[in-house]
Amino acid sequence: METTRSTTADEGFDAGVRGVVAPTDAPGGTLRLVRTDDFDSLDPGNTYYAYTWNFLRLIGRTLVTFDTAPGKAGQRLVPDLAESLGESSEDGRVWTYRLREGLRYEDGTPVVSADIKHAIARSNYGTDVLGAGPTYFRHLLGTEYGGPWREPDADGPVTLETPDERTLVFRLREPFAGMDLLATMPSTTPVPRDRDTGAEYRLRPVATGPYRIVSYTRGELAVLEPNPHWDPETDPVRVQRASRIEVHLGKDPHEVDRMLLAGEAHVDLAGFGVQPAAQERILAEPELRAHADNPLTGFTWIYCLSSRIAPFDNVHCRRAVQFATDKAAMQEAYGGAVGGDIATTLLPPTLDGYKHFDRYPVGPEGTGDLEAARAELKLAGMPDGFRTRIAARKDRLKEYRAAEALAAGLARVGIEAEVLDFPSGDYFDRYGGCPEYLREHGIGIIMFGWGADFPDGYGFLQQITDGRAIKERGNQNMGELDDPEINALLDEGAQCADPARRAEIWHRIDQLTMDHAVIVPYLYPRSLLYRHPDTRNAFVTGSFGMYDYVALGAK
Repeated sequence: METTRSTTADEGFDAGVRGVVAPTDAPGGTLRLVRTDDFDSLDPGNTYYAYTWNFLRLIGRTLVTFDTAPGKAGQRLVPDLAESLGESSEDGRVWTYRLREGLRYEDGTPVVSADIKHAIARSNYGTDVLGAGPTYFRHLLGTEYGGPWREPDADGPVTLETPDERTLVFRLREPFAGMDLLATMPSTTPVPRDRDTGAEYRLRPVATGPYRIVSYTRGELAVLEPNPHWDPETDPVRVQRASRIEVHLGKDPHEVDRMLLAGEAHVDLAGFGVQPAAQERILAEPELRAHADNPLTGFTWIYCLSSRIAPFDNVHCRRAVQFATDKAAMQEAYGGAVGGDIATTLLPPTLDGYKHFDRYPVGPEGTGDLEAARAELKLAGMPDGFRTRIAARKDRLKEYRAAEALAAGLARVGIEAEVLDFPSGDYFDRYGGCPEYLREHGIGIIMFGWGADFPDGYGFLQQITDGRAIKERGNQNMGELDDPEINALLDEGAQCADPARRAEIWHRIDQLTMDHAVIVPYLYPRSLLYRHPDTRNAFVTGSFGMYDYVALGAK
């Protein structure tokens, strides 16, 4: 924890971006977090929300993690359950990790390598039961293994070996230079096979981190207390600062802001920032502004156009929407310039490989190029426009208002888009990430935001642009893009150890994807985050673009 102590920041606006606010290792206090909806899932193998990944580091440990440090230093890789970063073979196909001694679950039983193998097997191959998380390991490990529920007597993928209770050997079908980045993912959190309850595991995951769940009522409240069998001597990044952690769930967005300003909660769990009304007040009142941060989050707010749902199976219809988008109005829904910068690329400025380009200019004011949109509609054979539907999450009020602004912008060229509202908790598993549901309901436009699964172009692009990543549930490639050139470039980038060449590859994929017009980037978001004055050890981490929940304490 020396890293955090050496970057102490004074109180003030953006102090949590510059360094650590109110640093302390003193224990005690109840940390209260608040959220508009529920977690997507507390099962580390069935989650895809960044704030959940950040929060789960309190409960579960992974093979590798990110340092507990502000800014770019928070992207530094640190061995967690493993004694060291992965040991690679000369050809980059075999990676070995050895577990630390003394690792235990909350009940005192030891953590063994087979538990991590089972965790990876269930999350990457058990998509018949768990469908929300990423499946990088399945792609890299290969094999015809059907998963722990289809093949209960099998010992997991044969290309992941556990020669003893402390060793894991990954035998990849192709070299992968970023294996340690994959090892940070929640799916490497150990899950003991005899405690695995399948889809219900999200209600009570077994802790290896400094806190354990003592109660969880979905949509209402989750309570964490210290894990008595967590050993700080084995953990390089975590400290048990709070004596209790409460997560208040299912609150109206404006109620979230009220609770923060009234001191009933310390920070907003989602990390997306306050609503416009609270934003205006915070920026206007110096005593409140001093406890706010406005980081560039590392996300890109986007919406997808499904290439397999009419009329978006016609590229000219997709391009018409690109040109007709009123990005300025959508930016305003997030609070104007404080809410973010208008986006023209998939990759955000925080990642290597980002280069500015603008395939579909929407005018100097960002309000749209209606003539270009009408020209594309004529090429599509639909000069009078068409009808479609937009999926958005209403509990994410700014996203929903951005969807309404999008619909208003498209209406100017005759595209009628009905905005439908969905809950964020099951958004990817049941609605926006379920291609069959979208087809059945004629939903051609899907709103969401995207950040890197790990801070690298591959971690940002693969799940949303790789045709091999399309899934029946928990799908992130919502444009259903499957371009052999993009797929091949992703494979090349994955194997490439040269950072400059990798950056070139990520930029080229960005360009090719925009040419297909299946994704519309409209904002590089900034969150106006409010931290109550009683919050301790608060800083924005570069690994998640929000406060590092592992570090937080409370007065």
